[in-house]
Amino acid sequence: MTSRGRTPITYADAGVSIDNGARLVDRINPAVARTRRLGSMDGLGGFGALFDLKATGYRDPILVSGTDGVGTKVKLAIESGRHDGIGIDLVAMCVNDLLVQGAEPLFFLDYFACGKLDVDIAGRVVSGIARGCELAGCALVGGETAEMPGLYQSGDYDLAGFAVGAVERDGIIDGSGVRAGDAILALASSGVHANGFSLVRRLLTDTRTALDARLGSRTFAEILLEPTRIYVRPVLKLIGRVEVRGIAHITGGGLIENVPRVLPASITAQFDTAAWQWPEIFRWLQQAGSVETREMYRTFNCGIGLILIVDATEADTALAILAEQGETAWRAGTVRARTPGMEQVILQ
Repeated sequence: MTSRGRTPITYADAGVSIDNGARLVDRINPAVARTRRLGSMDGLGGFGALFDLKATGYRDPILVSGTDGVGTKVKLAIESGRHDGIGIDLVAMCVNDLLVQGAEPLFFLDYFACGKLDVDIAGRVVSGIARGCELAGCALVGGETAEMPGLYQSGDYDLAGFAVGAVERDGIIDGSGVRAGDAILALASSGVHANGFSLVRRLLTDTRTALDARLGSRTFAEILLEPTRIYVRPVLKLIGRVEVRGIAHITGGGLIENVPRVLPASITAQFDTAAWQWPEIFRWLQQAGSVETREMYRTFNCGIGLILIVDATEADTALAILAEQGETAWRAGTVRARTPGMEQVILQ
């Protein structure tokens, strides 16, 4: 008892366990160690993470940074108990954005927030983050675990990520080199990726579709929680062999909103929608909500995770290189000169 007659209270009594945080760090250290790369300088535990840019060998590097989350896809991970892939999504959403400008991801930091820390669940999530970093070739140099009782419901958690990459000054891809007549190449998505899940969850509720219900040979949980594809390694290899003039990561806003972000104002991207088939999940989503086709194209990726724009004479070479790297890719359209009143993305 204290001198005032009160029982001493601890941080743990308030719902925050410092010991659990330490146990989580111990658990994830081996996974984090596997992400070390040229430039990595220390492990977890410091107040700030050190990275030696000079050691990476760049001549005239420009740093490129990005931050993102996974939206309400995390809610499906919680509801289904499938926590292993959501960390890959987090990394993918950040590093694929860096790739748009031709940058190689160098290092990544994560933020994991929850009401009460479950070391097993958090360990699975962060192990997924480490796996995503391995796939992207970047180091997981640090992060933050925030336990905030009263702010999050029991069992809930949220994620955010921050990535830094580098590109040689003369290798920046900004779309300024795109020309009429260029070819538009599409790289297949692995599914819904990590955008549009507020609508996905609404449609699951409206149709009373359980996550363990089946669509074809897989459950909805398996299909919807398939991690976002990380395109870094194959596309960086392609950039080293073919001039890539523009790249668009197809996230929230779909083809309609994302492609114009990397095009000069004088250019229009014309897609041949007969060049690919929507994966089954997108057909189900459209039918379940009677969603108009244009709304599908501005909400979901509809089977395309990344767009590349190359000279038409190099399109076949680029597709062959991507196939060598294990990517499913195809020619999806052509770049045209834009006339007054013409939309910047035409889907026909």
